[in-house]
Amino acid sequence: MSRISFNRMAAAVGLGFSLLTGAVVAPAQAHAEGEIRIAEQFGIVYLLLNVVRDQHLIEKHGKEAGIDIKVDWTQLSGGSAVNDALLSGAIDIAGAGVGPLLTIWDRTHGRQNVKAVASLGNFPYYLLSNNPKVKTIADFTEKDRIAVPAVGVSVQSRFLQYAAAKQWGDKEYNRLDKYTIAVPHPDATAALIAGGTELSGHFSNPPFQDQALANPNVHVVLNTYDLLGPNSPTVLFATEKFREENPKTYHAFVEALAEAADFAQKDKGAAADTYIRVTGAKIDRAVLLKIIDNPQFEFSITPKNTYPLAEFMHRVGAIKNKPASWQDYFFKDAKPLQGS
Repeated sequence: MSRISFNRMAAAVGLGFSLLTGAVVAPAQAHAEGEIRIAEQFGIVYLLLNVVRDQHLIEKHGKEAGIDIKVDWTQLSGGSAVNDALLSGAIDIAGAGVGPLLTIWDRTHGRQNVKAVASLGNFPYYLLSNNPKVKTIADFTEKDRIAVPAVGVSVQSRFLQYAAAKQWGDKEYNRLDKYTIAVPHPDATAALIAGGTELSGHFSNPPFQDQALANPNVHVVLNTYDLLGPNSPTVLFATEKFREENPKTYHAFVEALAEAADFAQKDKGAAADTYIRVTGAKIDRAVLLKIIDNPQFEFSITPKNTYPLAEFMHRVGAIKNKPASWQDYFFKDAKPLQGS
């Protein structure tokens, strides 16, 4: 299916998101203390960044530290685009899944030393299908296509590989990769709802998975909480250089995230309003609030249960360096204090 037809369907169902590709973000030179450029992707999992942006929390904590901070925001789709932007110097903070984090941590180990700054919370991700014949991952065939943000790199791709390894053994971990295609969440959701295309699967995230499931033709094939237990699928990461050369800006960012997490966890209604206001999402507030109020959701900067995926990726050869624990791929900051 062409990009144009995907975008038309996205507009038709009112998902209303603009897509910026990695090519739009121009490389930039290293800058002095007092500037931070942040890349986010799509979905409720980035709500903490929406709160930070809406309440100007980085600027607030910067002023408390005696500096004025200029914050630039951009939106990308897929871990590959985000990782490329970070390594090119186009952004300072990358928002992506644990899969892209572990890939870039491994590749920059001993060089740029990219590590995670914080989690964005704990959320179940659903693998969906509109094909009634697909009940489990074993039912996908060459006639199916599964949308993921970035083939082989995104956390959704890694979750699918993890599930395949459990189903068929580690040697077959990438068995379903040939069925995956890179499509942004809004477009994939529109295609799944509309039907009539080869795209019959989508490894999604909230609220897109919930919007798709409102269609009776769409069902859940796999829940990542069933696969791994409660976990933090999405994180923020940066280079060691940025952290060391911009300590006040970096600290203001971490403090802003912590404040945003406290706000979102304690006031789900205000969090829902923030998401709609900042993203422009065409979603009913009551529907969104019901999604956010899911007891399985936890807005927290402390990572949870990320290490099983790291151990798996090393075991199958997706990363060369084996982390001893989650602390190997997270910066050792005062926040978060604990994790897994």
